[in-house]
Amino acid sequence: MNGAAAARERRIGWACAMLLLVVWASFHLVSRHVARDALTPWDIAALRYGGAFLCVLPFLALRGPPRIAPRRLLAVLVFAGFGFPVLAYAGFAFAPAAHGATIMAAGLPAVTALLGLATGVARLATRQWLGILGIVLGSLALALTGGGAAPGAWRGDLLFLAAVSSWAVYTLLVQRWALPALDTTLAIGLLAAPIYLPVWWLFLPSGLAEASWGAILGQAAFQGIGAAVVAGILYTRSVAALGPTITTMIGAAVPGIVAAAAWPLLGEALAPAGILAVLAVSAGLALGMGGAR
Repeated sequence: MNGAAAARERRIGWACAMLLLVVWASFHLVSRHVARDALTPWDIAALRYGGAFLCVLPFLALRGPPRIAPRRLLAVLVFAGFGFPVLAYAGFAFAPAAHGATIMAAGLPAVTALLGLATGVARLATRQWLGILGIVLGSLALALTGGGAAPGAWRGDLLFLAAVSSWAVYTLLVQRWALPALDTTLAIGLLAAPIYLPVWWLFLPSGLAEASWGAILGQAAFQGIGAAVVAGILYTRSVAALGPTITTMIGAAVPGIVAAAAWPLLGEALAPAGILAVLAVSAGLALGMGGAR
């Protein structure tokens, strides 16, 4: 790749990353808002998969089936299709939006970097080690102090950590296998719904009957089209252009954005200790990616 092409690729990567930041912040706020209403986490996941399935059908008609090897497709489904969203939605049933934003934004670059180091696909500079240290300390402080959350929020915190660990594995697979953004998102959208929806309908608790049609259609559109399809394409494309370390650290701004917006929108004001924890995580993330162009 020549210099002009490499520069263009970086510009595309940063554009995708900035748009992704908007979707990520909205994901935490919307998911927490719905988790406090009639819809269960299982309902939100069902609306995500159903909305994504309908969204990708036109792409299937235009492009044909996704071109991904079956063994790779299984891993993508497990870690990106089911692992991340289901665990994250379950976490919002216990913990506030600022917790989800902080732990997931912090945990993703930390877990991705450590997994990359363990598998030999990444090297960490001193700045990145210091950034990860700030991330971990800030996240622990938020979890231990509660950050203004109700008792039992630690259960949501653990679910958030499990969710980003699943997504971190997917991030490394994107880099290792050079997974194409559109084909990967298309595959998840087509296969997740037929697997999940029958299980949800037959066995999982639901509050769909008590929810309004506006809430149902709104969640299907946001979670299915925005959080699943659009964010999936943006994230995978950004990893391909910028690499996993920089892409995952784009989330430096998410905790601050969500903490600030959750107060007027959700009535979830952080205690002073929680605010300090969010600032510590954001500083660690900014430090870790400070050397990136």
